[in-house]
Parts: sequence; C-alpha cells; structure tokens
Amino acid sequence: MQQTLATLDSYIQNLRPELYTDLQSPLSAEDFRALEQKCDIEIPHDLKALYRWKNGQRNTSYEAFVNNSTFIPLEEALDTAQELTNMIGMDFEIENWWNERWIPIFHNGGGSYICYDLGGIFTGQAGQLIEYWNKDNDRNVIAPNLEGFLGLLNDYYAHTPKEKFDDFFSLDTTGEYPKRFKVD
Repeated sequence: MQQTLATLDSYIQNLRPELYTDLQSPLSAEDFRALEQKCDIEIPHDLKALYRWKNGQRNTSYEAFVNNSTFIPLEEALDTAQELTNMIGMDFEIENWWNERWIPIFHNGGGSYICYDLGGIFTGQAGQLIEYWNKDNDRNVIAPNLEGFLGLLNDYYAHTPKEKFDDFFSLDTTGEYPKRFKVD
C-alpha cells in the first residue's frame, strides 16, 4: 500500500498540482485514536494508510479526485456514515440501501458515494469498494480492495496524456469488476 500511495502522490503532485494543494495534511496516530474512540470503530490498516497519506480534500475544493468524486476527510466520512446509518429503517427501508458497515470515502457532491465496505456485503470480501447511489438501486462493487482501486488510479495517470485529463473521468475496470448488485 505504501508504494501505491507514494506513486499516487508523485502523479498527483506532478500532473495535477492544483488538486495536490487542496489535499489536507495526514492524520496522526492520536487523530486515529480519537476518531476510533468517538465513533466506536476500528479503522482498517489500509484505510488508515490512505489517511496517513492525506486527510481528504479541503471542503472548498471541487476538483475530482477519482470517478467524478472528491476525497472526503476521515472525520466527515465517519460522521456521514453515522448519519446515513441512522436513516436505516426509517428513510431507508430497503435492505442494503445503506449499510452500517460502509464508510463513504469519495463523494460526488450529489449524495452518492464510493464506500469502503467493512463487512463485505454481497461478496463476503471485507475491504472492497462499493458504489452507493442515493437515487438508484444499483450497488456495484468496483474493486476488491482499496489498494487495487488506487492502483487503477495510478494506471490512469500512467497511461493518460495530461491534456486528456477530465474532471468526469471514471477508472476503467477489467476482469470481474464491477460486480453488479441491485437492492429492491
């Protein structure tokens, strides 16, 4: 994971300096302890590694980090997860419309997220990334894990000419991803 993040850091710093300046300082071990205690959660190692690299984007930044979405600071991500979890059984009556084991880490600005799945909903693979669409019932698993997803982002930067960069880009997946699921 460290090499993947170092590569990503270099790509963003060199190819998208305007985005790089909007990324926030990393979280410390004390920051993680405080958030884990506040939210009564154990943050997985790979997710900690991401937030040890950078703690999301500034709230004033609208540059897409990936898949037309911004990178959410961890405390905001955990607060959003709790808010959405509190809606289960009231606003969210369909099973897995939202799941209490999801942490939104990327946000499209319209209420939809790319989430880190602590529980492995649908596949049994904890740590996978899943798309949550607030108005649609598809819940696609888009990567088996965070490092694989960030590796796809590195591949995008490695193979896309700078003049072709687009705020609305989506990562190309190959093989068995995305795994498509619907909730009804």
